[in-house]
Amino acid sequence: MSPETNAVDTVIDAVSAVFMVVGALMSLAAAIGLLRFPDLMSRMHAATKPQVLGLFLLLAAVGLQLRTWWVWPVLLVAWIFQLLTVPVSAHMVGRAGYRTKHLHKELLSTDELEAVVLKAAKAAGKPDADDDGGERPAG
Repeated sequence: MSPETNAVDTVIDAVSAVFMVVGALMSLAAAIGLLRFPDLMSRMHAATKPQVLGLFLLLAAVGLQLRTWWVWPVLLVAWIFQLLTVPVSAHMVGRAGYRTKHLHKELLSTDELEAVVLKAAKAAGKPDADDDGGERPAG
C-alpha cells in the first residue's frame, strides 16, 4: 500500500467517525426531547427534525466505512423512505393530538386550524369545541 492510500483511508475514517458521533448525538437529542418536552407539538418537532439528520449522518458514515459503490443506492433509498414517512407520521400524530385536545393552546403562537375545526363543527351541527370550559383531558 502506498502512503497516499493510508492517508486517504485515515481521512475517510476520521470523517465517518465524526459523522457517527454527530448522528448518534442528534438521535440522542431526539430521544431526550421526546421525554423532556412539555407538550405534543414540541415532542413532534423533537421526533422529526434531529432524527432525520441523525439518520442521514449515520447512513453516510456506514457508506464511507464500507467503501463500496453498491451500498450508496441502498442507503439513499433508506434515507428517502425516512424523509417520506416522517412528515406523514408527524402530521397524523399532530392532527390526532389537536382533535383530542392534547396540546397546550397557550404555547401556540398562532392556531390556524381552529377556524377550520369550528367551521366543520358548525356544519356538522355539533356544539363549539370550546364549550368544555377550557379543561384538558389528563395525560
